[in-house]
Amino acid sequence: MPNGIPGIATRLPILFSEGVVKGRIDLNRFVALTSTNHAKRYRLYPRKGTITVGSDADLVLWDPANEVTVTHSLLQDGCDYTPYESMKLVGWPQRTILRGQTIMLAGSIIATAGAGQELDR
Repeated sequence: MPNGIPGIATRLPILFSEGVVKGRIDLNRFVALTSTNHAKRYRLYPRKGTITVGSDADLVLWDPANEVTVTHSLLQDGCDYTPYESMKLVGWPQRTILRGQTIMLAGSIIATAGAGQELDR
């Protein structure tokens, strides 16, 4: 539970909906805040945090118009509630690609066990 409350699965959709959709930040700032800056801070850039030749091809394909009402049943976490129950969001991830392989598609995790990798920082 990051920061003492559940919500890791909703963190990016809330930032997108409340930030990008409402015009508070632009799409480039969203990418920096959610990907590039972290990769640089943890010394994983340019392997992570950018789309370029030689990088890992980790991508999230986003439907910026998908309207979602958050419910606990929508989330795949180990908690028994979400503080964001009934919150209406615009924009939701549709596909996650890890090192070129699809690991989430239309809300279903399809990764095989052990697909992740620990990276030295």
